[in-house]
Amino acid sequence: MTDLSKYRNIGIFAHVDAGKTTSTERILKLTGKIHRTGEVHDGESTTDFMEQEAERGITIQSAATTCFWKDHRLNVIDTPGHVDFTVEVYRSLKVLDGGIGVFCGSGGVEPQSETNWRYANDAEVSRLIFVNKLDRMGADFYRVVEQVKKVLAANPLIMTLPIGIEDDFKGVVDVLNQKAYIWDDSGLPENYEIVDIPEDMVEKAAEYREMLIETAVEQDDDLMMAYMDGEEPSIEQIKECIKKGTHNLSFFPTFCGSAFKNKGIQLVLDAVVDYLPSPTEVVPQDLTDEETGEPTGEVATVSVDEPFRALAFKIMDDRFGALTFVRIYSGKLNKGDTILNSATGKTERVGRMVEMHANDRTELTSAQAGDIIAIVGMKNVQTGHTLCDPKQPCTLEPMIFPEPVISIAVAPKDKGSTEKMGVAIGKLVAEDPTFQVETDEDSGETILKGMGELHLDIKVDILKRTYGVELNVGQPQVAYRETITQAIEDSYTHKKQSGGSGQFGKIDYRIRPGEPNSGFSFKSVVVGGNVPKEFFPAIEKGFKEMMNHGVLAGFPTLDVEVELYDGAYHAVDSSAIAFEIAAKGAFRQSMKKAGPQLLEPIMKVDVFTPEDHVGDVIGDINRRRGMIKDQEAGATGVRVKADVPLSEMFGYIGTLRTMTSGRGQFSMEFSHYAACPQNVADAVIAAEKEKKAAK
Repeated sequence: MTDLSKYRNIGIFAHVDAGKTTSTERILKLTGKIHRTGEVHDGESTTDFMEQEAERGITIQSAATTCFWKDHRLNVIDTPGHVDFTVEVYRSLKVLDGGIGVFCGSGGVEPQSETNWRYANDAEVSRLIFVNKLDRMGADFYRVVEQVKKVLAANPLIMTLPIGIEDDFKGVVDVLNQKAYIWDDSGLPENYEIVDIPEDMVEKAAEYREMLIETAVEQDDDLMMAYMDGEEPSIEQIKECIKKGTHNLSFFPTFCGSAFKNKGIQLVLDAVVDYLPSPTEVVPQDLTDEETGEPTGEVATVSVDEPFRALAFKIMDDRFGALTFVRIYSGKLNKGDTILNSATGKTERVGRMVEMHANDRTELTSAQAGDIIAIVGMKNVQTGHTLCDPKQPCTLEPMIFPEPVISIAVAPKDKGSTEKMGVAIGKLVAEDPTFQVETDEDSGETILKGMGELHLDIKVDILKRTYGVELNVGQPQVAYRETITQAIEDSYTHKKQSGGSGQFGKIDYRIRPGEPNSGFSFKSVVVGGNVPKEFFPAIEKGFKEMMNHGVLAGFPTLDVEVELYDGAYHAVDSSAIAFEIAAKGAFRQSMKKAGPQLLEPIMKVDVFTPEDHVGDVIGDINRRRGMIKDQEAGATGVRVKADVPLSEMFGYIGTLRTMTSGRGQFSMEFSHYAACPQNVADAVIAAEKEKKAAK
């Protein structure tokens, strides 16, 4: 068993193209895990092992790998930057103790880095910042630091300064030790020498060192008083303060370099060991109540001596069978142990355990608290399930995933594909909680739902290549919703007489619009027993079921409050089912009178464009019914932020590239639902009616 204080579970996250995967490659090379670095642009990097990743040069799945640096064991997870795969970042952060946020030296703080930073803040994960690509045109370390302060409202603690910039980027100044690391041009990470700081940077380095110490000693009152009296703390004391401030998120140690040119990575690895928390130094995960999901007040203390508790955070299917990625929070796990899945109440025996290195693996016979491992061949385990000791069942805080906003209809091209499709889609749904599938009852079509066009595009590609399922793909569909705009009072009576006992239920109720995002709420203020209490759940169930099929075009209904205030019942003929049917009839009758309205998903869109095309981009967003929120000029172009309806954004990347001669980029994520303009609503409702008529 290893010493837990020598463990570091870290993730690397950033915007698309800021250099996460390249940084991971360099870390693996430096720590001796791989002997030849693979480049992303050649499609040969270690952690991007899916065919789709190698071809597109993007990361789709988070990949886990383990390496060693200065006697410390680093479990590293390389996460995707693309907004359609945010779920991978979200679930990785859930099981990590620390992270490295990578920012591009010329692009700065880009939209996806903001989202990931927000997730990391929510998960309260300690982070280092690495400003990468300082060898690129337009790179500016100090500008990126300002953006981190302004855009992320974070406090960067500058640990290294760049020597030279763009083509002249030679190395970095270690601010704390006042030494310079200079690399030669061989491109090898180990070919550097530690020398005195270049003369033209001595003053600047001293100034930054003073700022660093002033910020660090704020973590320790005694040291701060001594420092104000003119006593300088020792290097060890300063490091302790930096560690403390990093753990409690007061600041984020900030480094710079170029992963591609192998410059500056060693200092980041040293910082991971020095400043990021070990599994025992983070706030332990809450245990929650299985029924309510509320915290029980207990926590999963990270220790080998506690009962076994682990969280399944990712499921992956590969050529060897189903892999369940697990973060062990406490206890030990041995091959052959029986463990309980507290979500399903079933026990399973652990056959094989492996340590992952991207898609290679090493067999293990045991694992312990702090480890991130994969178990082969687990059945019925889904992302977010808790695995624990059968004698001491518990539930760890579960994960919450965003709802899909876009769907496509697919149909198999031939009979062979029909049989394979169900199995293959089942596997993909198990792997990715933001990818959902349903069958349209009327048409029998299979509907795939996801987070964006790229997300669904890749899923269809995986079905075709990995599982050999050829599909015909329909046009993308938007997940519309319905709601009401007026409050009404109404009454509905259900009665049916057909020999013997009949059915009778009368309800008087008020229906009114709820607060945004409040869903459905039901309450009863009936007095005097006109409707007996035992029928309330049936009435609520009736209304709730009808919320799935709105009255305008059959889309799910949002944000409705129903209040039952009176009614009548019959001693013989009233039953729960009679009142449930009454509630369903009441919904159909009243929703039409309550000013029903169609809602559409609005996306938060972030467009980057060269300056000479800003006018075209803004004009185009306005044509798409977009609302411009903000414009921000950078060194290499302008970022335009806007809210745009999803239905207007299909195929946008093509238009944007044409308008900006291929230099524009954009990202978008779901923001909220808003009312559709009448002409759009009419067109959507007419199209839905036509679909139904055609069937």
